[in-house]
Amino acid sequence: MNEKRPPPDPIAVLRGHRASVTDVSFHPSKPFLFTGGADGELRIWDTVQHRTLSSSWAHGAAAGIIAVATSPCIGNKVVSQGRDGTVKCWDIEDEGLSRKPLLTFKTNSYHFCKLSLAKSSSSLAQAGHLSSIDTTMKQFGSSNTKLREPKDDYGLDTRDAHSIETLGGISKEKAQIGQAESSTHMEDFMSIERPNLMALAGEQPSEVEIWDLNTAEKLICLPQICNGSSMEHSTKPRGMCMAVQAFLLPDSRGFLNVLAGYEDGSMVWWDIRNPVIPISSVKFHSEPVLSLTVDESCTGGISGAADHKIVLFTLDLQTGSCFPKKEICLQRPGISGTSIRSDGKIAAIAGWDHRVRIYDYRRGNPLATLKYHSATCNAVSFSADCKLMASSSEDTTVALWELYPPRTLG
Repeated sequence: MNEKRPPPDPIAVLRGHRASVTDVSFHPSKPFLFTGGADGELRIWDTVQHRTLSSSWAHGAAAGIIAVATSPCIGNKVVSQGRDGTVKCWDIEDEGLSRKPLLTFKTNSYHFCKLSLAKSSSSLAQAGHLSSIDTTMKQFGSSNTKLREPKDDYGLDTRDAHSIETLGGISKEKAQIGQAESSTHMEDFMSIERPNLMALAGEQPSEVEIWDLNTAEKLICLPQICNGSSMEHSTKPRGMCMAVQAFLLPDSRGFLNVLAGYEDGSMVWWDIRNPVIPISSVKFHSEPVLSLTVDESCTGGISGAADHKIVLFTLDLQTGSCFPKKEICLQRPGISGTSIRSDGKIAAIAGWDHRVRIYDYRRGNPLATLKYHSATCNAVSFSADCKLMASSSEDTTVALWELYPPRTLG
């Protein structure tokens, strides 16, 4: 978009919330948009008729909603996260929420880190790996036994071993001790045929917890503490976990990976096969990381923080490295939310300065600055068909945008 051309206006503005709209998420297959308010209200919107379909007080008004999430893996459901120490999974019935949540997760987590549903790369899904996750998990045994040794002598494949020795500065012997002694809930993973997993900052705010969306059970905590052997890898000195993204890399054979951003500006990359020692640790920001998004291929992403920087980064499982692809400096600090369109072409940034910035994700070039909102922008999200983007704000509104719609054949 030419910088001389004025930025576009939203095609619609959704009004109805009476408090700050903290998060937005599109239904993966239907023209629905889910929004959560700081007063605990969860709304469903029709993105064609631009009207409210359903409204429910999903969480207490004093706590409010901090995140709403959908995924093709959970079908016709939506997950809401409140600051009341609970996460709830709702069924969508006749364009409205079920009267009661299908599941309630008692997380005892009361901070502002938004949950993340596991994202699977398109290549992983096409290869049919999703249906074989339970098979690959079985090689690790149950929670009552030591982890089995699938490839080498300390429970990791050779690529993981290389990354731990070279990037983490950890000796092979330490990795062997940590991996052998870690007591995980791999038995619970064995029954999961699809990646119905959720990551969120835990009851101990410096840790990340993995939960099973099928049973509302906590499966594992990162880092896994094993007789004090992993204290040197504790995330507590990094401060609170402020942002998290769960995903499945194409080369990880269906095992969950997690990126976690912390209060000190650092970011840690975990592979669930080794919950004691992270694959990599980097520090791109000088202030707390507030948003992390991994792209559709799960080989890169974008991070935003309370500082003046946006960082586009690359994930390389072969070397176990996370390195910056491009750093974008802003005139005004503060990024609340990030989103990458599923075609990997466009990225959106929600800023404290009331602006939504649009970038060419592949090159990092600025495309547009959207100036509709009159208060802090809290979140941005793209529809699955790439035709719409939604932005939410503390001004109680949700704006719908049509930006660079994908070309259709015919």
